[in-house]
Amino acid sequence: LLQEINIKQIEMSATSDSPQEGGKEDSNKQRQSNLQRIQQRKQSVREWPQDKKMEKLAIYSSCKADESCKCNGWKNPNPPPNPPRPDAPTPTSTPADPCRTCSHPLSSHVSHLTTVGEDELDRLLGIVVDVENLFMCVHKEEDSDTKQVYFYLFKLLRRCILQLSKPSVEGPLGNPPYEKPSIAKGVTNFVLFKFNHLPPKEWQMMYDLAKMFLHCLNHWKLETPTARKQQMSTEEISAYKVNYTRWLCYCHVPAFCDSLPHYDTTLIFGRSLLKSVFQTMRKQLLDKFRAEKDKMPPEKRTLVLTHFPRFLSLLEEEIYSNVSPIWDPEFKQNPPAHVSAGAGAMGEVAVTGGKKRPGDALEEDSEDVKRRKYEDENLEEAVAEIVGVIEDQNKALGPQAMFPEHAPRDEAAKIEERNKVIEFHCIANSLTDRVPKQTMLWLIALQNVFSHQLPRMPKEYITRLVFDPKHKTLALVKDGRPIGGICFRMFPSQGFSEIVFCAVTSNEQVKGYGTHLMNHLKDYHIRNGVMHFLTFADEFAVGYFKKQGFSKDLKLPKGVYGGYIKDYEGATLMGCELNPKIVYVEFTAVVRRQKEILKKLVERKQEQIRQVHPGLSCFRDGVREIAVESIPGILETGWEPPPQDKFRYKSTRNSDEKADQEHLYNVLKTILTACRNHQSSWPFLNPVDRKAVPDYYEHIKFPMDMKTMAERLKANYYVNKRLFIADMKRMFTNCKEYNAPETEYYNSANYLDKFFTNKLRDHGLIEKV
Repeated sequence: LLQEINIKQIEMSATSDSPQEGGKEDSNKQRQSNLQRIQQRKQSVREWPQDKKMEKLAIYSSCKADESCKCNGWKNPNPPPNPPRPDAPTPTSTPADPCRTCSHPLSSHVSHLTTVGEDELDRLLGIVVDVENLFMCVHKEEDSDTKQVYFYLFKLLRRCILQLSKPSVEGPLGNPPYEKPSIAKGVTNFVLFKFNHLPPKEWQMMYDLAKMFLHCLNHWKLETPTARKQQMSTEEISAYKVNYTRWLCYCHVPAFCDSLPHYDTTLIFGRSLLKSVFQTMRKQLLDKFRAEKDKMPPEKRTLVLTHFPRFLSLLEEEIYSNVSPIWDPEFKQNPPAHVSAGAGAMGEVAVTGGKKRPGDALEEDSEDVKRRKYEDENLEEAVAEIVGVIEDQNKALGPQAMFPEHAPRDEAAKIEERNKVIEFHCIANSLTDRVPKQTMLWLIALQNVFSHQLPRMPKEYITRLVFDPKHKTLALVKDGRPIGGICFRMFPSQGFSEIVFCAVTSNEQVKGYGTHLMNHLKDYHIRNGVMHFLTFADEFAVGYFKKQGFSKDLKLPKGVYGGYIKDYEGATLMGCELNPKIVYVEFTAVVRRQKEILKKLVERKQEQIRQVHPGLSCFRDGVREIAVESIPGILETGWEPPPQDKFRYKSTRNSDEKADQEHLYNVLKTILTACRNHQSSWPFLNPVDRKAVPDYYEHIKFPMDMKTMAERLKANYYVNKRLFIADMKRMFTNCKEYNAPETEYYNSANYLDKFFTNKLRDHGLIEKV
């Protein structure tokens, strides 16, 4: 085949092999120009005269002279010299020239192309150029895995020319996309999840960094599986090899062989590929930026050397965290209100620099989706307008807006943190690394704070835990000295942390520091993938921990924490489960803002429906009755006419209770069964025995018991709830009337009466207090 390809074409194809040639430093610089050369080559081939096009396609077309001929491509009887001589004339062929293999003329190889249109011929010639490029890739590639893929695609394109078909990669690789959510969607979710609370300028910067990261990944050349064998386990390398092959077939090769369908890496791959390449890509990206920093303008240098590393560090936490919400297929969070054009702007992050996937059925084609999208856009516009009004009102209020009515406990602490009055540092002792002097001084100060604020704790015990390398302390520092902190120990393998000490100096309390300190600790643990807190709280601390979301109802099974945490006598074990979707230091501000927005939305809706309609004049004309739904405005209030098959309600006292006898029967039966099974029900299960208590019926004229009530229920005596309640209350009244207050019977009546009342509330038969 090599002899049949013009040497000049081979040389041009070799230079166009940019993704495989050259070092990493100059490959990116040459990439664009080489791709342009490929397109120029294809354009020039398409401008050839008809006979020259046929000659080129004949090389890749099987002989059609007769069915017995097995020749799969015309071979020139007068091949050009190899190596080529500059003074040698370019040989031309005619349709009558015989094939060097089968001796049939050139026209027999292209007879099936005589009726093909010009556009189809140009498409086939484009595939020919890609075949020649892939031939050189196979020839020059050293990695066996990559060479195998190149050779497969080479044969695939050759077969497409023979069969006049369109290229389609088939086999065990499957069809893209391979994972949901995609990398692009995950990074978009990351920006919304982590940075929605930022001011517009900072949010836009993080948004631009996300686009830059996705653009880099779309043009990144993955390492071969052979090069990564030393860094991965057998199972990991097997999965990586599959993704690498998919990347070659659908992303890398189609970038310079556009006969193949091309997809962006970030649109068809998900978290699994990103986890396998992120650390290597991050290192190489940052090394490249550092090497080129002198060539960058100052603003770009600050962006890529200061903000981009921070962005990548935060993204790395979400990539490798087992509980990150950004990879949840159901994750949904609207962009911040200041983003122009609503959610449409965020869509650019997901598709930056990429082509639409061929054959995709867009969701937007659905009428239902269009309607929802329209409603969402209207809602977003309304919310954005309301937020603008709220912000303008806050500016007009001036200092009063700083501490609004019903401000949360940590509002003052958050303002002090923004003004650099207070700082938060997570510090710990170490037996292996050198501990900074400042850290040691802070630990000593915190030991004094805990000892002073927790007088029941032995000082030696506090000292041992604070300076224990396995324990960490989140320190609240004001004016250079710690005024409070939370000492804790993390158990990452068990998924929880134990809080051992929590205190703020007495003269700095009631300022919201404790709440803000706990919120910082929650965010710290979410970043580290730990979602549960446990602590033993004494009677003075239970109230504080309840306010911070702790409960005696533990979400962790005892087998998870048993044997790990320290047990304190006389203390209450409390737990707290963290929500990874919440940024706790901003939680109160977000909730307050949401309440304000909802209030304004309700007010707007009320303004729309609060209309005064004129009175009904039809009765003056002699009309005696009209349908309720015909009253102007009645349907707008949400009123619905009753079903046609139901009887019209009469204004009797018990009409509401007779509406559904079967439902009432089931509810009363459930309550009566629960009461009969109660531990205090034994005196009331059966009628009082006359032989055992001879004078009972002399004092009690209307006796009642639960056996009699069960018989009445079965006979449908209880047509409404009042009859049932009256019988049960009579039973308790009879007991208390006959028995003295200190007797078991009297107490049983009280206990069962209370239980019965709670059951009535649970089933909605009486109003809840």
